[in-house]
Amino acid sequence: MSEKPTALVIGASRGLGLELSREYLRRGWSVVATVRNGSGQTALHELHKASNALEIEFVDITKPDEVDELCTRCRNRSFDLLFVNAGVTNDPQETIGQVSTEEFVRVMVTNALSPMRVVERMVDYVCPDGMVAVMSSELGSIADNITGGWEVYRGSKAALNTLMRCLVARRAGDSRTFYVVAPGWVRTDMGGPEALLDIGTSIPGVVKALESRRGTHGLVFANYCNAILPW
Repeated sequence: MSEKPTALVIGASRGLGLELSREYLRRGWSVVATVRNGSGQTALHELHKASNALEIEFVDITKPDEVDELCTRCRNRSFDLLFVNAGVTNDPQETIGQVSTEEFVRVMVTNALSPMRVVERMVDYVCPDGMVAVMSSELGSIADNITGGWEVYRGSKAALNTLMRCLVARRAGDSRTFYVVAPGWVRTDMGGPEALLDIGTSIPGVVKALESRRGTHGLVFANYCNAILPW
């Protein structure tokens, strides 16, 4: 790693991505964090005012042309960490037989296809001993799905996990460490007020888990407690 490591955090205007950016800044990293064009002033902009180690970039990862433009702007940079944080959900009670095609596509494109497009395009911007992570969920585990519910969201995160495994299998000789991360059920705008975890517990745990496994190569599905989860 470089003397002052740099993280690229995709999707950082609020919630988990914002707290990831804040945590890496606390640890002395430089951070490049993204928001969508037209999002206006966000909490990330407020954080930017307080730290000269933070840069803000703009991308909507559901728009391939914007991903291309971000790649062009970053083409001469090297990152120690690429962390893609993206997630939407639908009504958790809505079954696969009830969901509209449009809603199914929206969740799948945002949660699975778009994050993997970013990883595919930007993995080689990460230094050879660096880390590549995507934000998944415990609900993405097929083996642990014994209660059902959240069907479309579960499916999208299981798809994300599978696609990361495909990418890493294709890159069997890659020296980077890859992660599928389950941050826990966190009290954010998406997680809701009934979630079990506060963000100040989840995200520092996520960062510690990543650091503890850096340099191990291959792919792990781990949670914020650094426990390995079943696929």
